Amino acid sequence: MAKYYENSTVFNYSWEQVTQGFWNRYPNPFSSHVLSEDTVSREIRNGKLHSKRLLTKTNRVPKWGERFFKAKSVNIVEESVVDPKERTLVTYTRNIGFNKIMSVVEQVVYKSLPDHPGKTIAIRSAWIDSSVYGFGTAIRAFGLDRFKKNCAKTVDGFNFVLHHMFPNHPAALAAAATSAKDHHGSKAQKLREAAKHASDQMKAKAEHLVQNLSVKG
Repeated sequence: MAKYYENSTVFNYSWEQVTQGFWNRYPNPFSSHVLSEDTVSREIRNGKLHSKRLLTKTNRVPKWGERFFKAKSVNIVEESVVDPKERTLVTYTRNIGFNKIMSVVEQVVYKSLPDHPGKTIAIRSAWIDSSVYGFGTAIRAFGLDRFKKNCAKTVDGFNFVLHHMFPNHPAALAAAATSAKDHHGSKAQKLREAAKHASDQMKAKAEHLVQNLSVKG
């Protein structure tokens, strides 16, 4: 039986901003596993923007999984529908090839957060399955764990892109302030460590000098 996973993320940006950012997600510091992206088709039907893209991602597997899957990358099809009237962006993603070994189907719905028009909620649903006899359970468990980790990277990367696309947005300014504070704290910590190291060295030299004077005395 396929593993099912669902979670939601709130972005502190409007639906319009999130939709703009969606097309500019890559590259970012958290997307090193994304090797390429190409737009296959894009058209407007019934007032909705339909797009299809092909992405190539790295595909690291544990040692035990190499007997089933040795490819270093996997192709992903991403289909999306933007409905400006309903203010929704819905994406459908699935891997192509090697589906019997492990298939991952994902749907994400981006829409304005009720009562908070300046924020957007992304509701993510995923189904992970494997048809490998005797190893299906282990492969599904591995796939679910990796999917969860990649979700965290996806959110961090998307926020990074939004912060840089809209630098004057309160969320971006807050992120910049936090980053500066963390940098300052890290620098201060390094200075404290350097001062302690110098103090310890001086203390050790003083103790050594006292010991020498005691012996001579």
